[in-house]
Amino acid sequence: MKNKNYPNNRLPRAKGIDMATVYMPKECARKVKRIVFHPENRRIIEEFIAILGMKDRFGEYDVPIPNKIVMFGPPGTGKTLTAYYLAHMLELPLILVRLDAVIHSHLGETASNVRKIFEYAKASPCVLFLDEFDAIARTRNNNDEIKEMARVVNTLLQCLDEFEGDSIFVAATNLDEELDHAVWRRFDTKMTYHMPDEACRNEFIRLLLEGMDQEEGLQDKAAALLRGCSFADMEQILLKAKRKAIIQDERLNFGNIQDAYEEYKPKILMNSAD
Repeated sequence: MKNKNYPNNRLPRAKGIDMATVYMPKECARKVKRIVFHPENRRIIEEFIAILGMKDRFGEYDVPIPNKIVMFGPPGTGKTLTAYYLAHMLELPLILVRLDAVIHSHLGETASNVRKIFEYAKASPCVLFLDEFDAIARTRNNNDEIKEMARVVNTLLQCLDEFEGDSIFVAATNLDEELDHAVWRRFDTKMTYHMPDEACRNEFIRLLLEGMDQEEGLQDKAAALLRGCSFADMEQILLKAKRKAIIQDERLNFGNIQDAYEEYKPKILMNSAD
């Protein structure tokens, strides 16, 4: 379906867009074919989407509509995929901000860049996504360049306060404890990400192995081996294993996955509930 705001699936040129990569809803849909949510995060995201579809109803009661989400947790646990999922479900372009283009050696320029990307999002409906959010939202009390960094954070706070319209702002960080408390309070929706538990791991492996000729019982063996891996690591290991099976012209087997695991050398971090 074409986005009603961009009938030709093209974005208008504007200040701020040169600091981001743009993904249209159809591209986002392809990226989230195998997304797996923890039940609590699925509940939060589905409620968020449902509320956005009931703007008139909430307006009758003068209840504000949420438009800002902050996600925190270890790398590879699905934060970026959630932004793609939102853009897909809301049929909005995803604007993936490139921090290397925003952060400038002169912090005054960094504050200006932050304002530009928010001004763009206010004028053009989208899902604005900023990963490694702590890079510009770090607490002002623990920075060596307190005065200069405070300007960036103050600009960010103003942008968050003024953020309105049909766009959604999504931020992600692995270091939530380092976010400035004033920034933290500006978010109406917060999502915590953990390493995949047994149920999520099994579901993700099932989706990744789907359609591949494989030996019997492979999913259970893979799930045991990949315990403690992030979604991102599991995907890379299983893709590598599938390539090995294709090269060898044989059905996917546990030996392929073991070899891929040893070559990839994932960082293991156990879920406390797993």
